[in-house]
Amino acid sequence: MTKTKDSNNPETLSFTSEVRVRFNETDPLGIVWHGHYIKYFEDGREAFGRAYGIDYLEIQKNGFATPIVKFVCENKLPLRYGEVVTVQTVFINNPAAKMIFQYILFNQKNELVCTGETIQVFTDFEGNLMLNSPEFFMSWKKKMQLPH
Repeated sequence: MTKTKDSNNPETLSFTSEVRVRFNETDPLGIVWHGHYIKYFEDGREAFGRAYGIDYLEIQKNGFATPIVKFVCENKLPLRYGEVVTVQTVFINNPAAKMIFQYILFNQKNELVCTGETIQVFTDFEGNLMLNSPEFFMSWKKKMQLPH
């Protein structure tokens, strides 16, 4: 697993992790069903969160939820049962009260399999949208040396 800060773009953080394609994610031909790619994105996002100290448990501990409001997925090549997928998860810093992640998935041959993006907003536990970034999120950005 690799944690990186891109010196060419100081407003991004990246984490690379791996996921093994599970049998129940494939169709009868052994090819991953398209709806499972969002799970790989989430696996990458959770690994990113654990590595950088901004996981879902930390967000919940601070009184917030982060529902996905936009999801984009562009499949390039199929994945098959048993393959190990490399998931590069990139946090895109922005001034709004939201988290943007981009994903790049590679197969074992290091071929581009899929790209995608998710956008999450902050809500309280009643579902009320936060128009300003929560204080803990601003503190996290400062700790990560991201412009805020």
